[in-house]
Parts: sequence; C-alpha cells; structure tokens
Amino acid sequence: MKPLHIIVAPDSFKDSLSAVAAAEAMERGIHAVFPTAEVVHAPMADGGEGTVQALVDATGGQILRQQVAGPLGDPVEAHWGILGDGETALIEMAAASGLALVPPADRDPRITTTYGTGQLIKAALDKGLRRIIVGLGGSATNDGGTGMAQALGAHFLDAEGRSLPPGGAALADLDRIDLSGADPRLQDTEILVACDVDNPLCGPSGASAVYGPQKGASAQVVAELDRALACFAEVARQTTGRDIANQPGAGAAGGLGAGLLFLTRCEFRPGIDLVLEIVDFPHLLQNADLVVTGEGCTDAQTACGKAPVGIAALAGKHQVPVVCLSGALGDDSEEVLKKGVDALMSIPARPMTLEECLDSAATLVEEATARLFRCLKVGMGMQQKSGAQE
Repeated sequence: MKPLHIIVAPDSFKDSLSAVAAAEAMERGIHAVFPTAEVVHAPMADGGEGTVQALVDATGGQILRQQVAGPLGDPVEAHWGILGDGETALIEMAAASGLALVPPADRDPRITTTYGTGQLIKAALDKGLRRIIVGLGGSATNDGGTGMAQALGAHFLDAEGRSLPPGGAALADLDRIDLSGADPRLQDTEILVACDVDNPLCGPSGASAVYGPQKGASAQVVAELDRALACFAEVARQTTGRDIANQPGAGAAGGLGAGLLFLTRCEFRPGIDLVLEIVDFPHLLQNADLVVTGEGCTDAQTACGKAPVGIAALAGKHQVPVVCLSGALGDDSEEVLKKGVDALMSIPARPMTLEECLDSAATLVEEATARLFRCLKVGMGMQQKSGAQE
C-alpha cells in the first residue's frame, strides 16, 4: 500500500501557536501513527495576524522590520514581508496599527491612527515593489484609513486650512482633502486587500457600530465616530467623485478599507482565497489523500469564510476530504460541516483551563492529531477487511 499523502494546513492558534508551529505538531502526531506518511506543510492565514509569517515561510520570502508610528503615535517596530517571488510585499495592518499594541486601559478609537500602516506601504514602495497585499484585521483604529493616507502624502484640513490631528473623532471637522502631495507611485501599484468582512463604512453595520466597542468605544463614542466617518465619506466623495462609504469592506479595520478605496486603485479579495492562490494549493491537492486544518476556536464565524472553510471549498473540488482540529468548538461550530469540512475534532482530551491549553498547545495538537489518525487507521483496517470478505 502506498504511503498516505497528507497536507497539514492549520491557521495560527491565537496566543499559543503560529501556523508553522501547528503544522509541525500535526506532522509529529501523524508520524506517531503512520511513520511512512508523506506530510506536506501549508501553513494558513486569512489576511489577519500571522499572514506575513505564514506566506513568507511558504514561499521562501523574507521578513523585514521597520520602526513606525503605533496606534497612539508612539514608535513601534513592525514587521512586513516580501514573498518568494521578490516582487510582492505583504503587510498586516495589525503589525503597525493593531489592537494588541495598545494596553486595554489606553484604548480609545477616537485618537488611534493608521499612520504606521501607511509607513509600511511607503517602505514597500521605497523597495521598488509594485504589488502589495494589505491584510485587514485586528485594528485598534477607527480613522477611516486617513492616518494611512497622511503617511502617503494626503492632507486632511479643517475649514481654516489646518491639518487635522490623528484619529477618527477629528474627522468631524474635515472640510477639505488635499491630494496634491499623494505618493504618485500608488497609481501604478497593484494593491490587493485581504478582507473577510463586507461591512460598509457607516451606519448600524458600519465600522464604528460593529467594531468600535471592542476597541474601547462607549455607545456615545460610537455615535460620535460614526458621524465623523460619514463626514469623511462625503468630503472624499466631493474630492474624488467616488462613493466609498457603501462599498463592501469599506468598514473593515476601522474604515481602513474605505481609506484604501479612496487613495488607491485597490482590489478586495477574501483573505483565505489570496493565501490559497499564493501557496498554489490546487497543485498540492493533486496527490493528497487528506487535508488536516485547524484553528483556535471554530464557531459560526468560521463558517463565514475563515481558513478551514476556504480550504474545504477548494479541496472539495479535488475530492479531498478535510478534517479540522480546533482548540475549542464554539456556538454553531457544526455550521462548517455544511460548508465542506468533513469532520471536526476538539483538541483538548480532558477538562483544562485556558492557561493550561495555551501553555501546552503544541503537545495538545500533536496528541489530538495522533488520536485522529488512530481512528483513521481503524477505519482503513475495517475497509480492507470488508473488501477482503467481498
């Protein structure tokens, strides 16, 4: 019997394992049961945190580091990547403007800025790169991407001609946008936006209402920020003639989606689709018997287009089954079974605290993978016995 050909394609496990480390743990679990199995690593991401590392590793690219302005204006060291083709930059906005960079007590989406994300885009332009992928997610900001645009030469002015201070709240005083100093290199740069939400910029399903509270906004602040973003959208429309407010994804990452639509000729793509394309996942599937994916928590949000579902959709076209190992099975987790995932398994084998799970994540993933493959081995034996009897 030919050796099994298995693809391990996990997403990262938040606060515990990178996608690369999770894939390594899965391989150890597989080889504990099937020592001769051929295991191919395809670490996954969906455009959010971990995307740069996963794709740099998958393509043989490189990680670069850049000091930029953090969400509160303080300097932070952010990373970005160049893919193995040497021509494509990969940027996670969370690396420069992410919520994790702001202590909980200091979170205030009225004043946080995406300026650092703009600095990363400029760094890529300065390297001569004219294809840039920007991953949206995990933002601390609600400035409509105006900070990003400022870093790239745009000016946002009040009625007196003064530049607005950083943050989304200041946009309530926006009167005019001056694009005369905008970086001209943006016009001949392909910008792909990895985005997994379709929220508009404003309103009850907009950036402020849906994502503002998790960044520290009270109901009153949400209303204030929503009005400010509506002002930005109207002045942007007057400046460019484009209605950015109602474009799907405009509200992503505190409105950074809208800022990219305003300033660049960008194209929005589901994050997992971009990742699968870059790693040439269809080619990997050609000889595969099974795909094992995984993530920290599988719930209803997973079914809305996160990595396991994106993987399953593509694997299904090649008739390759997909199993998802999850750190936790949340509400409506079984919805992913309707989206092409063939089986779900919770990783912890006994009651454990979250801290215990995080501390032992690699071991738990390895052990869960071994349990999965022991079950598969039993099934394979039953199938062989049944075939012999026939």
